[in-house]
Amino acid sequence: MSGPNIKFAYRAEAALVGLLIRLLRLFPPALASRLGGAVAGAIGPLIPVSRVADQNLQRAMPELDRAARQRTVRASWRNLGQTAAELVRIGDIHETSHGPGYEVVGWDEHVAPLLAKGGPCIFITGHIGNWEIIPPAAFAHGADIAFMYRAASNPLVNDMILRLREANFGRKVLMFPKGSAGARAAYAHLAKGGTLGMLVDQKLDTGLSVPFFGRPAMTMDAMARFALKFRCPVFPLHVVRDAPARLRVICEPAMPLPNTGDLAADRLALTAEMNQMLERWIRERPGAWLWLHRRWPKGG
Repeated sequence: MSGPNIKFAYRAEAALVGLLIRLLRLFPPALASRLGGAVAGAIGPLIPVSRVADQNLQRAMPELDRAARQRTVRASWRNLGQTAAELVRIGDIHETSHGPGYEVVGWDEHVAPLLAKGGPCIFITGHIGNWEIIPPAAFAHGADIAFMYRAASNPLVNDMILRLREANFGRKVLMFPKGSAGARAAYAHLAKGGTLGMLVDQKLDTGLSVPFFGRPAMTMDAMARFALKFRCPVFPLHVVRDAPARLRVICEPAMPLPNTGDLAADRLALTAEMNQMLERWIRERPGAWLWLHRRWPKGG
């Protein structure tokens, strides 16, 4: 596709996304979530990228038959649609014990005591449930979290998403794009005692090959590099969706950091432990994970 055609495609996509955002803003969060989930669940499985999700499932969970894989792919699309719709209204999704909103489980027990000591810390999660609720939940509990993100391929849509996040969070959010420049900025942020959030479940060709669902998978090792450098707490968080716009942020104890004296071995061990944790969460609710990214090499 030529340059002008690419620009036209970007503008057309951005116009469609802008229209959807304006439409979803007309509805309360729970209804917007239902609508987003219904549309994505109906259309998503028909899109060719769903074949990637099916291939991922065949590799990761070979015990599932074709019908079970189809149900999981549909659920994954439905969750993605709900997450996108909830992002539009996330400024109206607040911490509450009932109805639309979110709860945070384990923060006071596992996170708050270590945060109170000061210094850098890292939060890690995956594309599970509605991962977009983690920054505002952290803000509400006193953690001024910055986070690394993967920019959308369409720069116009990427700008819209960034503006949407900041508008809904009601504050300026420090975000580092994935890549060498973003990694350096994130390192500097931690060196100053900052708090960093990371999505750690996607393929990274420059990372480490460690098992994921029993198969070698190229995995980002930035978390391990940062954590071992600063010897800082790493808090695993994931989100469970109980209903449309009804979410639970589950906080687990900080990950133990290896310290054998062999830095390369420690980095490999910590990255492998991270993948095992992600696998545990995904197996608990397979339809809540984003299976659409090519996580393993072709034929791997």
